[in-house]
Amino acid sequence: MVDVSQHNLVPEHAILDEAGVETVLEEYGVDRTDLPKITRRDPALPDDADVGDVIEITRESRTAEKALVYRLVVES
Repeated sequence: MVDVSQHNLVPEHAILDEAGVETVLEEYGVDRTDLPKITRRDPALPDDADVGDVIEITRESRTAEKALVYRLVVES
């Protein structure tokens, strides 16, 4: 079976700790539930991601070298 999370086109997905989550929410002035969603069944998620976790996705960017985006893990 292929591990999709290890594919070279899938950006890095990391679970933020609570301190990191608070920093992001404060920086953007949003609540956790205002973040875009990602389902728990998404194959790119780390295996230990649980519903309610916030995922930091690091994407390559032509203009900024890297772009950070955040997603809230939800049940499908």
